[in-house]
Amino acid sequence: MAAVPFARRVLAPRVRVLSARQLVAALALVGTTTVVAQAQAKPTVAVMYFTNGAVGNTAEYAPLSKGLAEMLITELSTNTNIRVVERDRLQALLEEQNLGATNRVEAGTAAKLGKTLGAMHMLMGSFVIDGKGSMRMDVRAVNTETSELVYATSVTGKADGMLGLLADLGKQVNTGLKLPARPAGGSNNDGAALGAKGPNQLRSMMLLSRALEAQDKKNTTSAVALLKESIQSNPENARAKTILASLERTK
Repeated sequence: MAAVPFARRVLAPRVRVLSARQLVAALALVGTTTVVAQAQAKPTVAVMYFTNGAVGNTAEYAPLSKGLAEMLITELSTNTNIRVVERDRLQALLEEQNLGATNRVEAGTAAKLGKTLGAMHMLMGSFVIDGKGSMRMDVRAVNTETSELVYATSVTGKADGMLGLLADLGKQVNTGLKLPARPAGGSNNDGAALGAKGPNQLRSMMLLSRALEAQDKKNTTSAVALLKESIQSNPENARAKTILASLERTK
């Protein structure tokens, strides 16, 4: 047999054979990278606290500013084809920017906050409750790159049916901003994540909203007690149950 020339032996490329364990690890890395890339490709939405425009009893309804934002975040999050910034991240940023006690944020400031949070759209909401128990919620969407108003919508109904109104609002926002549709077989947007078919929605939401304020003040004991009352008022309030379970784990 003829000898293999020295140059060919030295320069010939070497083929590395991966072990089964190395192959699994490599595939896992590729899979993780793909998941991260897909998550980053999803459009991201953030929700500012709602502006309180209640007619009379303005101070009484003030906690709803956070509660309504929390529930709209929850409703939008049922669409797994988009990313929604959690309220905790918004609260931390507001405190960092010394805006924690601010009830009204201008569109330009909201856009900057949204951009910092990595959102494509910042939703700015407001609500009005009149003396007859009627309610209106408005939402404006701002492009965080340009500060341009790109979409606006509203819903009206009874304050004691506000969770159903929020479910409708979430659907309108998803459609109006031309966000990706919900995946097939996912939530049918009936407001189940909010407890939209449950009773005593205004009372339950007031209690949940006060619980969020207590949570932000690090008063976990008060937040837990208020959440339990919220669930007692509306046993269908799934979000209140989720927050309660999270707080009880950290006590």
